[in-house]
Amino acid sequence: MSNDDQYGGGGHGEVGGTGQTRTRLPDSPSDAYGTPRRTPRASRGLVTVVGVVVLLIAAIAFANQSRDTPSEPSSDKAPASSSTAATGTTPLPAAPGTIPKGFAHNEQGAQSAAANYAVALGSDGMFKKNSRQAIVDAIYTPDAAGKLKGALDEAYSTSFLTRLGLDANGDAPRGSTFVTRTVPVGTRVESYSDASAKVAVWYTGLIGMSGEKSTDPVRTTWMTWTFELSWADNDWKILSDKQQDGPTPVPSDGTASTSDDMSKAIKEFGGFTYAR
Repeated sequence: MSNDDQYGGGGHGEVGGTGQTRTRLPDSPSDAYGTPRRTPRASRGLVTVVGVVVLLIAAIAFANQSRDTPSEPSSDKAPASSSTAATGTTPLPAAPGTIPKGFAHNEQGAQSAAANYAVALGSDGMFKKNSRQAIVDAIYTPDAAGKLKGALDEAYSTSFLTRLGLDANGDAPRGSTFVTRTVPVGTRVESYSDASAKVAVWYTGLIGMSGEKSTDPVRTTWMTWTFELSWADNDWKILSDKQQDGPTPVPSDGTASTSDDMSKAIKEFGGFTYAR
């Protein structure tokens, strides 16, 4: 993605020496960003490709919607030391504002593809029809893309966008900044062959509206996004994907920033052009 992509980072938790969690209330209760929000619960797992992407929308955007997604058992196999390092084979150069492509035909290439696809699917481009369909065409297999685009157009309806504070075109009101970023923290290869790969991406996300009149302040989420990839047309493409909550760190006890500071940060700190 380009340097103007809307992606950012998350915080870290802190536990006091007494063995109890330390919590400090915001200094300014009048600021929307000082209002604590309940952590959303997980949603019912959907098994079709269309349903999985709709689950993404619900997980990121409908923070106030009740969810109950079953989690998969984690692997007991310890990751190799290289999995925590900044590794990855650089893909073919991509034009500014486009998704990287031409990932290596190996495990590192599959991990890089999954991480970058998570970034693209968590971007504000998904909230605009033309860019959303371009993203889906670029990263899914043709069959999967064909099934998804119509369903996504229905999911990103005018009423859905209105609930997020956006207009019918996916634009924020004047004076406000819509924030949606996916920031990969790490990747894990769950299976690999020359023809296919299953890669899990652990990420933190930002979602919300930054502005004085916002009733939906920017908050963080922690999720694991698992991609079923296929080697097609000399690149890795998504066959299907699903999400589950966590792992989630202990929340930070730092004071939440004001809407002004958050808006400035989103505009001044550009997203990365290459996720891994």
